Amino acid sequence: MDAAEYKHVVLGLLFLKYISDKFEFHRVRLNNLVQDESSDYFMPTAAARQSVLDDRDEYTAVGVFWVPEGHRWSDLRKAAKQADLGARIDTAMEAVEKDNPSLKGVLPKNFNRRELTALTLAGLIDTFSRDDLAAAEHDGLDVLGRVYEYFLAQFASDEGKNGGEFYTPRSVVSLIVEMLQPFNGRVYDPCCGSGGMFVQAEHFVTAHGGARNDISVFGQEQNPTTWRLAKMNLAIRGIEANLGPEWGDSFHDNKHPDLRADFILANPPFNVSNWGGERLTTDPRWEYGTPPPGNANYAWLQHMFHHLAPTGTMGVVLANGSLTVNSSGQADIRRRMVQDDAVECIVALPSQLFYSVQIPVSLWFLTKDKSARRVKPERPQRDRQGEVLFIDAREMGYMESRTHRNLSPEDAAKIAAAYNAWRGDPDLPPFEDVPGFCVSVTNEQVAEANYALSPGRFVGTEEAEVDAMPVDERIALLSRTVREAFERRAELQGRIVAALDSLESDE
Repeated sequence: MDAAEYKHVVLGLLFLKYISDKFEFHRVRLNNLVQDESSDYFMPTAAARQSVLDDRDEYTAVGVFWVPEGHRWSDLRKAAKQADLGARIDTAMEAVEKDNPSLKGVLPKNFNRRELTALTLAGLIDTFSRDDLAAAEHDGLDVLGRVYEYFLAQFASDEGKNGGEFYTPRSVVSLIVEMLQPFNGRVYDPCCGSGGMFVQAEHFVTAHGGARNDISVFGQEQNPTTWRLAKMNLAIRGIEANLGPEWGDSFHDNKHPDLRADFILANPPFNVSNWGGERLTTDPRWEYGTPPPGNANYAWLQHMFHHLAPTGTMGVVLANGSLTVNSSGQADIRRRMVQDDAVECIVALPSQLFYSVQIPVSLWFLTKDKSARRVKPERPQRDRQGEVLFIDAREMGYMESRTHRNLSPEDAAKIAAAYNAWRGDPDLPPFEDVPGFCVSVTNEQVAEANYALSPGRFVGTEEAEVDAMPVDERIALLSRTVREAFERRAELQGRIVAALDSLESDE
């Protein structure tokens, strides 16, 4: 089967396994409590204890999905040798959706088909039943969540161009999150794919001592299949998100028209030419100019900017062409953005980071007020009005495979530190321009460059290490080194010849 097909099989089963694990773990916990005389849950009779174990609200109240009896993972394992296994899995998916309204219309229900034999499905069930793939909530290790993310990455790689529609490389997502630092507030992604931006934002919050509910998550996705993947991906992590009642096009079917987000993180599809812009020529979202129907890049930027709160900041992935394009009025839109002081930072990333395309991309950071960027009250930020930070990270990263590059945690930390130091983070050393890497320039300097936003135009080249040795001394040193190497080679050659002569004489 193609990756586009089998991902639904694998990820659907993985999701059912995960929620079953969570359900059974909580059920065991409840069972211990109802038998513990010192517990508030203690029940003196077997019937009373059973009523607690079968109370759906006892599970949903703590964020655990209710998995009906007969449709749990243990039930499927028992039926793994049955010829109707596919039908049983479909029935289990339907039952879970029925008892958990938030999953309505989300789970795959196409396991009972000819190309999926009972033997194949039984093999998958057996694989996912391994002890090292348990939900492992007791030790805080999100094993199934990591496996889920791994599959998303692999499917993106296998599917090539289409894979990028539902997966953004984790290193890129982590970089955007580390730069924006969404400690609390409303987080929005209008093209959320499988929800990776939200997952990393939640990780950031909890890693810095916050709680999961410190952020409110809003998203939208136009592809029905990908929308379902996002719902499952977020549910598997316990993240509550408003992704709209169903999928929809953010341009023509905006599910969050009144939202004003504190943070926007997005990786919109690059250079989309058929986005229907001709039907939106007078849309109020086009504050800086009407984007061309033949390219949606500046439509995405303005759609997101429109949804920013007065102190909000957005980080967006775009193809590098958007930095310098002059056709179809896009240069005018870019110029007005700079003149309005909306452009805060541009980061040029290396090529081959994405599974879908090999072209180099950049990160755009826009804000509505550089003097009042939303941060924690105890972390005052420097007023950077009239300035733009340019970071050139094109030479960073390492080749993870023959065709795919990745950013290391150290790379991401260096980029994020430059940006946050520029913003005045008191926990970092004061910002300084670094030739070849980062520079802060004025809007007037950007205007002198005809409003082209390529970081390479501004950061210059890395300073070469100064060699203070005079030329004649350097030549003498090199000559002496080469002569000594020749002498050493002659000595080794003599030893080898002597050894060969010795072997011949022994014969």
